[in-house]
Amino acid sequence: MEKDAINTEDDLHLNNSFGDSGLISPDKEDISRILTVPFSGRIRGGMRPGKKIIILGIIDPEPDSFDISLSCGHNEEKDDEELTDVALKLSARFTERQFLRNARISGKWSEEEAPIAYFPFIPDQPFRIEIHCEHQRFRIFVDGHQLFDFYHKVKSLPAINMIRIVGSLQITKLG
Repeated sequence: MEKDAINTEDDLHLNNSFGDSGLISPDKEDISRILTVPFSGRIRGGMRPGKKIIILGIIDPEPDSFDISLSCGHNEEKDDEELTDVALKLSARFTERQFLRNARISGKWSEEEAPIAYFPFIPDQPFRIEIHCEHQRFRIFVDGHQLFDFYHKVKSLPAINMIRIVGSLQITKLG
């Protein structure tokens, strides 16, 4: 795991206050809410082959869904979320027991990819999601098991510099 995978403009302050939590980069400066969902943070230097993002957390007791998005760009003034390219959106849907993935390029969503061998998330239980960036694809692991690959739709990997997490989960560690 890379120590500097995810960070904030205020690196020094976070590193001094939280040790390894310096990996995290909330948009807001409020340190006490650092891993609060919904969470938005920056990926320092963007993605590149060999880089991985690890999300540790706990599913809510009565979950509905959660989404994890890796996207391009960041604009504090305008909230043009609809125009932002999304390189990877992972969507866990508990009712359907699906773990969907897709991407949005130039405002248009790609076709959702749905096939999975099994649904890996259990209400009120911890989980570990790893997103490995390779040359051609993201490789997604849950609790150490490779679940699926998602081939890159966004070709400029360094431009993928934001992570957003929303939904029925708590984040305990991010790196």
